[in-house]
Amino acid sequence: MDTEAQPTERDRSSHPCEPGHPPDAAAREGRSRSAYPATVAGWVPGGRITLTLLVCLVFLLLLSVFVLQPFRIPSGSMERGLRIGDRVLVNKLAYRFGAGPQRGDIVVFDGTGTFGAGDYIKRVVGVGGDHVVCCDEEGRVQVNGRSVDESAFLYPGNSPSTVRFDVEVPDGTLFVLGDHRADSSDSRDHLGSPGGGMVPVDDVIGRADWIVWPFGHLTGFDRPGAYARVPDGEDADG
Repeated sequence: MDTEAQPTERDRSSHPCEPGHPPDAAAREGRSRSAYPATVAGWVPGGRITLTLLVCLVFLLLLSVFVLQPFRIPSGSMERGLRIGDRVLVNKLAYRFGAGPQRGDIVVFDGTGTFGAGDYIKRVVGVGGDHVVCCDEEGRVQVNGRSVDESAFLYPGNSPSTVRFDVEVPDGTLFVLGDHRADSSDSRDHLGSPGGGMVPVDDVIGRADWIVWPFGHLTGFDRPGAYARVPDGEDADG
């Protein structure tokens, strides 16, 4: 006698995809949904591969516009830390939620109207309300009466400045210098120009946070401790 269990009518109803049994509405809907990406890919020449590349390109574009943007270093004005040809990744969100540039930050800014057409990269030495002077008795830059030891990032053999200056930084602007002072066109070179060499904070594109290329130069930037003891402008003596 054949003792193999035979499916009952209830068993058949619980397996709607068996041969001879029409799929129910849920199964048809699932197939419809899974076919949707394939249908979209069918509209694009090249199919799924092209669609995937387009999605990646859009993502990278949005990332570059709103979050992170690579920049190539075109000159030696920020040596020794940044060399010609280095690619830095600029954090465009660093100053977008109430925080502003701080002394010691390396920033990329649009120089149109201040330094000249193009994007520039410099170190922030003074922020709005600061009194920046060069130089003290030992040849160092002073900010709000406090002398700053820049030896950790200043290009070897350079003095802090061969140009004398004594400036008040207006609110909403920055006083910026290159680390390679002997090879940098910065706020010192525009003291007599409209704006007095100050960079509007609104023109800052972002903060340079990493060297990402070449891999041998891969590193991140920390805000140097040289400015940690500088008092705010309103707290400075005098």
